[in-house]
Amino acid sequence: MASDLSTILPRVLIVSRRTVRKNKFVDFVGEYHLDLIVSYGAVPVIVPRVAGVHTLLDSFEPIHGVLLCEGEDIDPSLYDAELSGLSSEELEEVRRSHVSDTAIDKEKDTIELRLAKLCLERNIPYLGICRGSQVLNVACGGSLYQDIEKELPKNIPEGERVVHIDYDNYDGHRHKVKVVENTPLDAWFRDSLEEGKMEIWVNSYHHQGVKRLAQRFVPMALSPDGLIEGFYDPDAYNPQEGKFIMGLQFHPERMRRPGLEDFDYPGCPSAYQEFARAVIAYQKKLNSSISMPRGLKLDQEMEKKRSIIVRSFSIAKEMYTAGREMPPDKCDLEAGAEFLQSNTALSTQQEKRLKQMGATVRNAHAYLERLKLNEEREKLARKVMGKMSIEQLSDLVSFYHMMGTICSEVLEKKVQCLLSTEN
Repeated sequence: MASDLSTILPRVLIVSRRTVRKNKFVDFVGEYHLDLIVSYGAVPVIVPRVAGVHTLLDSFEPIHGVLLCEGEDIDPSLYDAELSGLSSEELEEVRRSHVSDTAIDKEKDTIELRLAKLCLERNIPYLGICRGSQVLNVACGGSLYQDIEKELPKNIPEGERVVHIDYDNYDGHRHKVKVVENTPLDAWFRDSLEEGKMEIWVNSYHHQGVKRLAQRFVPMALSPDGLIEGFYDPDAYNPQEGKFIMGLQFHPERMRRPGLEDFDYPGCPSAYQEFARAVIAYQKKLNSSISMPRGLKLDQEMEKKRSIIVRSFSIAKEMYTAGREMPPDKCDLEAGAEFLQSNTALSTQQEKRLKQMGATVRNAHAYLERLKLNEEREKLARKVMGKMSIEQLSDLVSFYHMMGTICSEVLEKKVQCLLSTEN
C-alpha cells in the first residue's frame, strides 16, 4: 500500500542548503518544511545542491510543486545591484556582519532560479519562504536591497524602525507587519487581527529584502519601515484550481511558542496547507491532460476507418524499413495521406502507435526525401547546439517540454471532439 501511495501523491521539489559537518559538506532541509508538506498530503523531493544538478532537473519530473526556503544571499549580479550605492567598504562591513549569509552559492542560485522560471512558465504551484521569496522576485525581474540596514532611508521615525535580524535572540525575535486587506494573508490571519488593526507579529531572519517588487506581484504584508514582507500573484492564485505563486519573507513554519510546537497564530500553517491544496489540484489537472482515455469503444464504421488507416501506415513503414515496393493500389497509401491532411486523430492511443510506426508519411518517396532533409537539419542543429552554453541548452529542453505538454492538451481536445462528433 505504501508503494502505491508513493506513486500517486504529488511531488514537491525542495532544494537543499549545504553546511559543513566533520569537515565535509552536508546537504539539509529544515524539518518543519518537510513535516508540513507531508502532513498536508504531498511528498517532498529534495533536490541536492551539488554541481551540475541544474542540468538534470528534467530527471525530477513530474513536478507538481516547488518550495524554496532558506539559504545564502542571491548573487547581486542577477539583479540591478549596481544601483545600491553601497561603497566597497560598506559591502565589506556587511560581509563581516552577516558571515553565514553573504557567501554566495552560485550553484544554488542557478538551480533555484531555473525552478522558479519553470514554475512561472508552466503555472506550477510555487511557495517561496525567506530567500525563496527573493528568488521569485528576482526571477520575475524584481530587485533586492543588498543590506536593509544600510539602504533603507535613514530618516525613518524611531517608532517605525525595524530590526530584521537579531543573532542574540534568533528564534524569539519578532516585529510587527501590516497585513494588506483582501489578500490570502488577510484570510489566513483574519481571526487573529485586533479590531481596527491589520497587524501580526512575525519572526525575522534576513538582512536583505525586496527593493523593487516585480510588476506581476501584489504586496500582502509590509513592515513599519515600508519593507515588503509578503507578496503574491493574484492572477495565479486559486488553490482549488492548482494555482499558487507566492513569496513570504518571514518563516510561518517557525512561528511557534518558546519550548512548544504550538503556532503563534492559527493561521501560521495556512500557507503550506493552501500550497499543498494547489499542488494536489495541479497534479490532478496534469494527469487529466496527459492520460489516455480508457475503454473507448468505436462503432463498426469508425473501426473500419481505423483499420484502413492503420494498414496504410503499416505499408508505409514496410516501404521504409524493409524496402518494400510501392503497392499496385495507391489507395492503400492515400488513406494515410488523407488522415494526415485532415489534422485529426482517432484516439490518443492510435496517435502514439502511429508515431511508433513512423507515421508521418504520405508516400514512401516523400518520406525518404524528408528523411534526408531531416538528417541535414539534425547535423546543423548539433553543430549549433555544440556552441551553446549548458544554461541555454537546459532552457531549450524546458521550452520543448512545455511545447510537448501543450501539444498533448490540444491533441486530447481534438480526440474528444472527434469522438463526440462521430457519436
